[in-house]
Amino acid sequence: MAVTDLLVITTAVILNRIPAIYFPGSFMFITPVCSFSIALIYACRDSSVWLTVTFTFDRLVAICCLKLKTKYCTEKTAAVVIGMVCVLAFSINIPWYFMHEPVYVIDNTPWFCRQKNIRYTSPLWTAFDWFDRIVTPCLPFFLIVLFNAVTVSHILKASRARKRLCAQRNGENKSDQEMESRRKSIILLFAISGTFIILWMTYVVEFLWHRFAKSYIIHGFDDPKFIFIESGNMLQLLSCCTNSFIYAVTQRKFREQLNIMVKCPLSLIAKLCKK
Repeated sequence: MAVTDLLVITTAVILNRIPAIYFPGSFMFITPVCSFSIALIYACRDSSVWLTVTFTFDRLVAICCLKLKTKYCTEKTAAVVIGMVCVLAFSINIPWYFMHEPVYVIDNTPWFCRQKNIRYTSPLWTAFDWFDRIVTPCLPFFLIVLFNAVTVSHILKASRARKRLCAQRNGENKSDQEMESRRKSIILLFAISGTFIILWMTYVVEFLWHRFAKSYIIHGFDDPKFIFIESGNMLQLLSCCTNSFIYAVTQRKFREQLNIMVKCPLSLIAKLCKK
């Protein structure tokens, strides 16, 4: 998840947005390179989103399916699932490479990328457009909500049973460490679902508005349509970062490893100073 999130930032921001603003005439905007970059951005984005889905499913199995946990929650299974998700994500986004044409041709060199008009008139491209939005983010959102709902339901049932058991043993309902851990798990799961739908909502609404209003012309950077589209792109790129951050930073083992990473160079510097 961390690697694919970093790839999204690298491809979409560092190699696309920053050159577009500060280096508009660089080789990155030769049409074949530009088209490849766009396809790569979509592939990394889909990998990031679907690895979040698979990780959510992994948590569901680990918490709710103890018998399946010993077979599914293994390093081998994780490697296979990650490989399949990444291969499929890159495969289904190949058509994005062929969706663009050059804006200018200078000395037989095509420059910049713009979407072909056939994207808005061809039934095949329209079907691909719908497929792209359903695969990411509509289906992932549905699956994340479903998996989290099942997990939360299981945690609540187990918590009620634990409360009754503690009350019978102690004569009163006391909170314990296990209950606190389960409460934090519920908050974490709701945070994932909530941030995902909020940050992707603008992107989905923008697509539906384009398809049903059929208003594709943009009049400059001050056009509300342009601001709306770019806001949707910004928020969906931000979503690829927040999920990994929420999952990783809230985990105790991750925080321990992060502390070790920070302290390691400091301890080496301290030893060198002593010598």
